Amino acid sequence: MAMTSSAAENIDAFIAQYPPAIQKQLKQLRATINKSHKGFEEAIAYGIPTFRLNKKNVVHFSGYDRHIGFYPGANGIAKFLPELKGYSTSKGTVQFPVDEPLPVELVTRMVKWCASEAEARFGMGKKVSAPKKAAAAPKKTATKAVKKKS
Repeated sequence: MAMTSSAAENIDAFIAQYPPAIQKQLKQLRATINKSHKGFEEAIAYGIPTFRLNKKNVVHFSGYDRHIGFYPGANGIAKFLPELKGYSTSKGTVQFPVDEPLPVELVTRMVKWCASEAEARFGMGKKVSAPKKAAAAPKKTATKAVKKKS
């Protein structure tokens, strides 16, 4: 659970609610995310710092007593799972212990990948061609039985 209980109106206010050591890591994570992709809009969504592209959430983070939560989504975790060994993970989350250095290079690669995936998925930036569909089988038309009146 996040250490803070009050909703922050922006990321600066969110970070300010934490002890100095955790603030330092949250600021480093924020800077790393912003350096990884220049087009992000910062917001608070789900009560935590969120980074968006064209109003679509891409990654989030939060602070806790013993870890920094980073949320690249299920696809981001799946893509980098071999490199996340040694960290606690779940479907869309990785936990970075507060008593260890933040893995900046890994976070940078994850953010870049998540931003590229979002751009492709939502048709942002470069024109992404749609995957080819297999030829559809001809539709069968159902025939209704007509009930005769007696």
